[in-house]
Amino acid sequence: MTKTKKTSSKSALFGLKLLPQKNGFLGVEEKYLASQDDAKVVVVPFGLEKSVSYGGGTKNGPKAIIKASQQVELFDEEFWCEAFRHYGVVTMKEPEIDRSSVANSLKQLEKITQQILDAGKFPLILGGEHSITAGSIRPFVKKYPDLAILHFDAHADLRDGFDGEHYSHAAALRRVMDNPISTLISCGIRNISASEIPYLEANRHRITIHYGKDRRSWDPKKIVAPLKGRPVFLTFDLDGFDSSLMQATGTPEPGGIMWEDALDIIREASKISNIVGADVVELAPVKALHSCDFLSAKLCYKILSYAFLNRKK
Repeated sequence: MTKTKKTSSKSALFGLKLLPQKNGFLGVEEKYLASQDDAKVVVVPFGLEKSVSYGGGTKNGPKAIIKASQQVELFDEEFWCEAFRHYGVVTMKEPEIDRSSVANSLKQLEKITQQILDAGKFPLILGGEHSITAGSIRPFVKKYPDLAILHFDAHADLRDGFDGEHYSHAAALRRVMDNPISTLISCGIRNISASEIPYLEANRHRITIHYGKDRRSWDPKKIVAPLKGRPVFLTFDLDGFDSSLMQATGTPEPGGIMWEDALDIIREASKISNIVGADVVELAPVKALHSCDFLSAKLCYKILSYAFLNRKK
């Protein structure tokens, strides 16, 4: 008879401090993993809030998502199973973030993400502000030369810095595209500044924007077609959702995507590509709006399930 290992606050494989399973993402009480090392997914809470320019509170986003996830139904009617059992999830204890500068915070997150990728695991990073993507993407770029980015957002985030901060949340995708990445597909955009247009025009061969104003004519299969056969990093700024769904974010914007829009695109992407990592950012929890926390948590669970259960062998 094989003995199961006791849940540990530290995994020998990851070298990272992990929460007990019941306190982590999804909060599964049952001990379904023989060892935390058997999990294929590592959830990383990283509540950086350093360059927000309107509403605050993103530092509390990861904790709120994890808490809400413990109320998400584990059975998924789309896959007709408790999807998490097919991949296994562990949750890292939120680190003491180096807040001396955004650049230093990103180096810290880069190191954490590198450790997880080196262990052969899927990082799901919970923000915090969108600036974190510029740090977490670096190990993916090194590992996957053909990496593509699938981006959901209200904002193009192509500014070359904002309010004096090179790594501002408003420059998140510009800093991502500083890397040798050939394909960025952005969905739900309904805010782009005049200062971003020259960069966009010069990078039309790399960047495709699907604007929120065109949502009713979107074809998800055509949107994700450039991702076929590619490793994909999915970055989801929650203000990409219409403000009727997502008010608990720094800049809730009308004219955005709805729940089904997001799932249709992610589903189709997962059928033709390999989603190798993801982040969900910019939740700024509001006490009376726990529905936003819940939506964010359920989105995270769906992203993981599409990434693993639709993945081609």
